[in-house]
Amino acid sequence: MYNSEEYVKTIRNTHHTTCSGWLFDLYLEGEGIRLWFIKEDGTTVSLWESYSPSFFIRTTTSVLNRVFQRRPLNSIPVTITPVERTELQSGKSIPVLEVQVIKASRYNEVISILDKWSEGKLELFTCDISVTQRYLWDKEVFPLAFCSWEATGDGRLISIHSTDDPWAVDYKTPLLNIMEIKLEGDLINPRHGHNGRLEVSVNGENRIIEGDTPESFLETLSSIVEQGDPDIIMSHWGDAHHIPVLRQMEQRFKIPLHLHRDIVRNSPEMPSTVNSKMVRQGKSYFSYGRIVRREDASFLAGRWHLDMQNSFIIRESGLEGLIELARLSSIPVQQLARSSTGTVISAMQMRQAYKEGILIPWRKQEPEAFKTAEELITSDKGGLIFMPEPGIYGDVVELDFASLYPTIMANYNISHETLDCECCPDHIVPEIGRHTCTQREGLIPRVLKPILKKRAVYKMIMADEHALSEDRLRFKQRQTALKWILVTCFGYLGYKNARFGRIEAHEAVTAYGRELLLRAKEIAEADGYRLIHAIVDSIWVCKTGITEQDAVALSENISKETGITMALEGIYRWLIFPASKMRSNLAVSNRYLGVFKNGDIKVRGIEMRRHDTPPFIARAQKEIIGILAQAQSPEELPQYVDKALEVLEAYTIQLLDGRVSPMELAISKNITKRPDDYTSAMDTSIAAQCLLARGIRLEPGERVQMIITSAGDKDPASRVRPLSFAVAEHDYDREKYLELLLQAAETVLKPLGWDVRELEHSKNA
Repeated sequence: MYNSEEYVKTIRNTHHTTCSGWLFDLYLEGEGIRLWFIKEDGTTVSLWESYSPSFFIRTTTSVLNRVFQRRPLNSIPVTITPVERTELQSGKSIPVLEVQVIKASRYNEVISILDKWSEGKLELFTCDISVTQRYLWDKEVFPLAFCSWEATGDGRLISIHSTDDPWAVDYKTPLLNIMEIKLEGDLINPRHGHNGRLEVSVNGENRIIEGDTPESFLETLSSIVEQGDPDIIMSHWGDAHHIPVLRQMEQRFKIPLHLHRDIVRNSPEMPSTVNSKMVRQGKSYFSYGRIVRREDASFLAGRWHLDMQNSFIIRESGLEGLIELARLSSIPVQQLARSSTGTVISAMQMRQAYKEGILIPWRKQEPEAFKTAEELITSDKGGLIFMPEPGIYGDVVELDFASLYPTIMANYNISHETLDCECCPDHIVPEIGRHTCTQREGLIPRVLKPILKKRAVYKMIMADEHALSEDRLRFKQRQTALKWILVTCFGYLGYKNARFGRIEAHEAVTAYGRELLLRAKEIAEADGYRLIHAIVDSIWVCKTGITEQDAVALSENISKETGITMALEGIYRWLIFPASKMRSNLAVSNRYLGVFKNGDIKVRGIEMRRHDTPPFIARAQKEIIGILAQAQSPEELPQYVDKALEVLEAYTIQLLDGRVSPMELAISKNITKRPDDYTSAMDTSIAAQCLLARGIRLEPGERVQMIITSAGDKDPASRVRPLSFAVAEHDYDREKYLELLLQAAETVLKPLGWDVRELEHSKNA
């Protein structure tokens, strides 16, 4: 009998469509990958493709077959194929076995079991890259790539082809619809007990979501999300608070919020095990001498959730910078937003290695080679620093090597496998006696060269005075993102657990850096300049009556002689190096303030740059510097001191009158332990334990915001209070905050002859 439904289903399954658009999102779903595209007309398309990821093992076929005959591996379908891949250090092809896991959902399970059983008998490669990244590598596409694809009528992807280039400069991206959610006036972490109304912004229109009942609140928010259909939900504290709380309400009252664009995942009946893969648990870890907290992460299916408070990349380089790095690293955007720049450069290195058939080591731990005490002293010096003398300087030129360490790695071919090669013993690294290869280009230089080139192009466009302001902003965000991964790549080169890191290569880079900085100093002094300060990749030199033409000529001369571009940062009207608080006859290398001839202010290391300085204090210091910035030379600075003191007086009166809001006095500091592990009554421990008493447990690495209420109180609990607790505007320790205010003023004014005692006298007068 004729069945019309079966006939229509057959037609749908056999009908193929070809479309084009941007690859927007992708994630693991069942035994394959779910992909979301945005077409040029703004509509979205969802497709699915089965996918079988693979990894490599160095062992014999017989051993591996026996391993996969054991339970539970014998229940997981795989194919094992002998292949050849390149070993990084030797550059030679070696035989390995490629293991392809037929069901993508069981890939991580296979790796975990093999890790448990290996006991050193199995050497695994290219095995702990996420399935979505491997998919992108295998298909030679990337996030936000403009693609063409062919699909069946029932939504199965047949083929995909990128017509885009990740190294393109003026690429196009889809027009993304953004919805912003936060608490009204949201500047306090709501997870710390702060309450408020939810504020939603769609297409520039702000709404405060209110409801007499939780059900009406959810229905209103659900309607806004459904009607707006945003591509991005941009939140403030969304990972730590908003999304988890909304999910709990959604489950409790059975009202779907449509946060996912994937309709199936929005159902309250959806098994929690499915959506649990869209959540990543936070953790605290030790990095570069400090405790760091990686917060929980809540991902969405088919649209992005980006938390402004949980993304270093967005804070530093905006959405444009995030998209730039996603295109280059092949990390899906939501995961990338919560990743470090080290993860980005590592992903770029691994993608390059995979593309070239190089085996990517797993859990590489290469200890530092033995060195004698003399060798250690010689090689482990780090960057070169010439300490400045405290004081005020005029006609100072600041010159910076452009991306010095990455450029050294690229120009001098410094990589794990090129250091101390067997073929080029005469290509000596200065001072430390090692050598680098001239016959074989290293993996790290191959990764860095296009990044350096692309950033240089962005900076050139930014410098074009005919460029549109919106273009300048876009390219500024992109080049800032590239700057951060270039900064990070040097640190990763010396990290023993980095896939392609080696401490000796790290030391070779700093050796070249010291040589180049010393050469720049000598060239400047030969041209009649006096060195004021130098640190790693920058020098400050002065000469009476210096012009911009003179400074440009000096930078070009140094660039020509060293082979690395040295850019002119600017010429200072005046520059102050404050004295060290510990030793008055010494300055601090990374602590200074000055004003360029174009009026731009530059400060480093002083209170207004520190994250633990209350906004009120930072603003006062900034305003004082702004007054002094009117001086055209060091000789004119004393003329503006009285006006600066008037600013200080105004801030002092406001502070002592109790007219400063708690938010303006908040001090933010990271805790280094669990609250109940502290044994001494420090401000951070008091605030953290106060939150704990209210049922709010902070984790090591989290930041706590607090107000000083009575600094000298014998009762520790009375000294500080968490900002999230209700604090009246007058309820703060005025004398303690006045002390902080005067210290910030002294940093700027002491070189002009004003110390704290004189400032206090001026204040009292």
